[in-house]
Amino acid sequence: MGKKALIVIDVINDFVKNSEGPLFCPSGKMVTRKIKESVAYFHETQQQVIYVHDSHRKNDAEFLLRPLHAISGSWGAELADELKADQEEEDYHILKRRHSAFSYTDLDLFLREEKIEEVVLVGGMTHVSIRSTASDAFYQAYQVTVLSDCCFSQSEELHQSGLQDIGMFATICTFHEFVGMTETER
Repeated sequence: MGKKALIVIDVINDFVKNSEGPLFCPSGKMVTRKIKESVAYFHETQQQVIYVHDSHRKNDAEFLLRPLHAISGSWGAELADELKADQEEEDYHILKRRHSAFSYTDLDLFLREEKIEEVVLVGGMTHVSIRSTASDAFYQAYQVTVLSDCCFSQSEELHQSGLQDIGMFATICTFHEFVGMTETER
């Protein structure tokens, strides 16, 4: 099996901490604990961790359809505190302005330089950025895995509908199932 990278998407304050914000995800804080486990596992097994998160200009075109969020330089656009302490020097960071982590970023270039063949996606929102990134990764010939218990949306219904769509592009499993499969491969 090829090299893997964990891509942590949009675990930012506006989505997991700002309960007054228009895009707050109530399950985000709880799911962040599980995401911490996945980050720790990838670090322990010396695999790549990549943090990708929204960072928008105030007049970003996305705001024609969606509420203001994750403005560059704001507290809302920062990685959630729960994950800041878990970062390691080798971790890679990418800011994005579109839903997909591949759209107008250097993610694909970085993955190819590192000879990554499989991407493992966690974070939010399941039905938006996770889905868009899974689709783009699939069409760029990566093997894609989404850890269902390490993803969140604004509601359980949106989370489940996102997972249903993602099933066209990715293997969907829990973190525990992923670890079991990975350990079997070794």
